[in-house]
Amino acid sequence: MHSNEKDTKNLTELLSKLQTLYHQKKEQLEVLHLEIEELRSILASLNTLISTKSFLSADQLYSEKEKHSDDYFKEDVSQEEFKGTNVKRKIFSEDKNEEELLICVLNFYDYQKVNIKFIDPEIRAIKETNENFMNIFLRGALIKIKERTPNLNISYDFYRDTKFIEYININNLTSIKDYDLITEKVRELLFNQLDKSS
Repeated sequence: MHSNEKDTKNLTELLSKLQTLYHQKKEQLEVLHLEIEELRSILASLNTLISTKSFLSADQLYSEKEKHSDDYFKEDVSQEEFKGTNVKRKIFSEDKNEEELLICVLNFYDYQKVNIKFIDPEIRAIKETNENFMNIFLRGALIKIKERTPNLNISYDFYRDTKFIEYININNLTSIKDYDLITEKVRELLFNQLDKSS
């Protein structure tokens, strides 16, 4: 009889522990379920945001990440769909004797506006009247683009009270290929300036 009572007591304690453990695990599962739902919601929001920014679903982006970035820009996509986009590019010095320095940042906003910022404009010493500036950048890029895009316009912001260009602002650009040409010619211009100053 005592043995039966002892067994029953042990079994009752075991049952109680198992029930407690079961309820704890169930609560943990409910918390995990809520966290999973919250993560799913965040992932869906991010997926929508990425899709809006890149015109591809996030899944497509992952599978096509090896593709060149130009593939994401199609000429026949409406201007409205590009609102809020920005293609940023940076140009660094290529001096082998010192570490690479950031010398220029280009931003292509809304598939329409280009903003070019020269870092340390007094060192870059780029002026509207520079022969390099006129030959490489204006003739090599902007005049060619303007032939295809007549409403293209350009303005400059100068560094403090100098004639050195700090910012170049280009409006009404409509092609990633034209942005590529601008980037290429800005790089060429900067490296020509570096060669002249060294």
